[in-house]
Amino acid sequence: MVKAYRGDRLPTTTGIRKAGKAVPETHAPQPTTEWVVVIPVKGTPDAKSRFGDVGDDGDRTELALAIAYDTVQAAVATAAVSGVLVVTSAEASVIFDETDALVLVEEEPDGLTAAIALGVETAEAMGAAGRGVAVLLGDLPALTPAELDAALVAAAAHDRAMVPDAVGTGTTLITAADGASHAPAFGLGSAAAHRAAGYVTLDIPQASGLRRDVDTREELHALVGRLGARTAPLVE
Repeated sequence: MVKAYRGDRLPTTTGIRKAGKAVPETHAPQPTTEWVVVIPVKGTPDAKSRFGDVGDDGDRTELALAIAYDTVQAAVATAAVSGVLVVTSAEASVIFDETDALVLVEEEPDGLTAAIALGVETAEAMGAAGRGVAVLLGDLPALTPAELDAALVAAAAHDRAMVPDAVGTGTTLITAADGASHAPAFGLGSAAAHRAAGYVTLDIPQASGLRRDVDTREELHALVGRLGARTAPLVE
């Protein structure tokens, strides 16, 4: 089933729960006023392996998916966002049926880079005048719609923009305005790599939920009181 898309077109790319081939629409770039947000979700038993003290693999997977779910829900509720595209495995995709996101299922998941490339390609096929494409990591359990909205509004002034993580070496969000293209470089030292690729660093407070990605139990517990509705009961 194709989830509802808050926009004027539905994508037709193979894998979004129906068959077809996306036909990119050409248009003259316009000032960016809305965004399609791509969120890659690992969705495998080894997700968040550094949460090793959570319990068995099932518990860790549940927590990782809860974090991703809360991230997706925050993006869906963001005013500047016209559509959210989740790229994940078939097994993990079920949880996102409870959201208003579109789900792009990877038949054979091949890591973060491949998931992002697939999501960006699909999002670009959903292009329209004034619509940019953002890539948001799915491990931001304290993210609020207001925080993401403020970042996307600021990003609209740049062809490419980025938000670093709280440490400053990683990246949680990259954006490409209407008419611009992405050059994702997620991984070790991604903040420097994205800057080198021409992404402008947005001035986002270090305490913002948009910069607080979580890889360890300690980072997760530091956000108690700010966690999303699905994550909080598993931690607090």
